[in-house]
Amino acid sequence: MKVLLKQDVHGKGKAGDIVTVNDGYAMNYLIPRGLAIAADAATINAANSKKQSEKHRKEVQRANAKALAADMSKLSVRIYAKAGENDRLFGAITGKEISAALKEQFDIDCDKKKIRLDEPIKALGVYKVQAHLFEKTDSSFKVEVLRLEQ
Repeated sequence: MKVLLKQDVHGKGKAGDIVTVNDGYAMNYLIPRGLAIAADAATINAANSKKQSEKHRKEVQRANAKALAADMSKLSVRIYAKAGENDRLFGAITGKEISAALKEQFDIDCDKKKIRLDEPIKALGVYKVQAHLFEKTDSSFKVEVLRLEQ
């Protein structure tokens, strides 16, 4: 019997997959528990169209991320911070500050979790920073940490 899985089922498939299972397993376990529904022509067409729309949505997101990555590679973000002797910062510059500076200076929304720093920036200077924008789409840009004049 063909069924459309509504939820992930261990050993059978993921939600949205159309799988063939034994009649008893489908009628006594999957369908009563709401894990699957019987797959007829209408549900199969609906599942296929949903997969196509999801695939198209991901392709659009990937294209947007690649365009943003190309734009971001040319950017130089300036962050002002208090610094002491030997150009050491009081505190550190983290992904949160870099994300806020991107939003403020260039109106680019980049989640702080997507900005990859090996370690927080603790000194003045120019740093190369990576941002993971989408699957297999990363961008690197410059971050200039400058002394905050008081």
